[in-house]
Amino acid sequence: MKLTLTFLLLSLSLFSQNNPGIFEKTTDVGPVLHPGSTTYDAAAQTYELAGSGANIWFKKDEFHYAWKQVKGNCILQTRGRLVGTGTDPHRKFGWMVRTGLDTSAAMVSATVHGDGLTAIQFRKQTGANIEEVKSPVKMPDIIQLERRGRSFFLSVAKFGEPFWTVEVPDFDLPEELYVGLFVCSHNQDVVEQAVFDNVRIVIPPGEGYTPYRDYLGSHIEVVDVTTGHRQVVHSAPNSLQAPNWTPDDKALIFNSEGLIYRLDFAEGKPTVLNTDYVNANNNDHVISFNGKRLGLSSSSGHPSQGSLIYTVPIGGGRPVNVTPTGPSYLHGWSPDGIWLTYTAQRNGDYDIYKIPAEGGDEVRLTTTPGLDDGSEYSPDGLWIYYNSVRSGKMELWRMRPDGGGQEQLTDDEWQNWFPHISPDGKTIVFLSYMPDVDAGDHPFYKQVYLRKMAVPTSQRLEKPTVVAYLYGGQGTINTPSWSPDGRRVAFVSNSN
Repeated sequence: MKLTLTFLLLSLSLFSQNNPGIFEKTTDVGPVLHPGSTTYDAAAQTYELAGSGANIWFKKDEFHYAWKQVKGNCILQTRGRLVGTGTDPHRKFGWMVRTGLDTSAAMVSATVHGDGLTAIQFRKQTGANIEEVKSPVKMPDIIQLERRGRSFFLSVAKFGEPFWTVEVPDFDLPEELYVGLFVCSHNQDVVEQAVFDNVRIVIPPGEGYTPYRDYLGSHIEVVDVTTGHRQVVHSAPNSLQAPNWTPDDKALIFNSEGLIYRLDFAEGKPTVLNTDYVNANNNDHVISFNGKRLGLSSSSGHPSQGSLIYTVPIGGGRPVNVTPTGPSYLHGWSPDGIWLTYTAQRNGDYDIYKIPAEGGDEVRLTTTPGLDDGSEYSPDGLWIYYNSVRSGKMELWRMRPDGGGQEQLTDDEWQNWFPHISPDGKTIVFLSYMPDVDAGDHPFYKQVYLRKMAVPTSQRLEKPTVVAYLYGGQGTINTPSWSPDGRRVAFVSNSN
């Protein structure tokens, strides 16, 4: 898999100061003695900044800056670290937003110092002294700075942990600002380095946005579930959703605007998969364990019933209707290929059902009031994992394939959706919304986590840890998306 992904991500210039990645330009700000530099590795999608500068404090700043100009609200995300032991404990790096490139411009920065001190530091007016609010998190590597109206939010974490967040309100700054990464040596005679990965500039929806009518652009990404390193493998200005990873390790299958697409790693571009008259597909689609068939959820055949379930050959073809009744939303396929599991609304309530993949009578598996969703078989076929709101929050559960032995797996402040089990059956990756999202909703365009936990045994229930910090939600990881080797998962993040 490493070879095919590398082929997909190669660019003509792997290490380039002339190609600053997502940024427009790089420059030194203030009277630095030693020129800085920005190096972008397009294959790894990482940045290395080297810079000098006496300090970023009081009424003037000296540092190296990779920047672009952005209008309005934005969310700046990265993981970063300083290189080596350094010379001064207050060498620093992070995100910075500025009104200009002069040394005393109004600014806001998410700053991590060499001694671990972390703060949101800001100069509300040009020429004013810098103020700060310190974080209790020391030496975080996950750094996020968000502009939301007249407020700025600092969110920081050590990889694997949830964010600590603080808001600083009442900024009177222009609509368009410089935003970017920075490094400062805090010693005018030396140059320090910082490296960054998972760099994203997210533009959220604007005013007047209507969910399920207006859509943002999309990145299909893959993340290493151990290291947290992410890579964008395909981007588009419209909505892409729910990538499935094919068992032969050759492609991702996803949906967009009702159609199903196949993104071959060797080709590096998506093509439409033929699903005949079933052309109003949603993001609930599943590949059989043997890789020979694709299950679809679509309102194409009988719009009055809502979504129905179909199957097609993995390479496309004539659909076969499986569920005569809707709405039905597919989520799982049994390892032996015999059963499909899905969420269906029957008699005013959403429960989990299973049905023979070749068609037949459906079997109700859950009966508690409230939404049960996201059902997926474990690779050994012994469990069906799902999410349920029955406890008052959306949490992960599992049950036996006959519906017996239902047990809760998570119980925390997050709203947890769509458990996906690794090919070796040892790890669960799932989507977590923030506590302010309604328990029964999984909306588009929110700040969310991908988290992982060990599949529980009789001896232990592991605390989940964060794998990815992103902007997404609905369509991010609705479907099984593990790589066959169990090292990565595919998902969708969003930006305008």
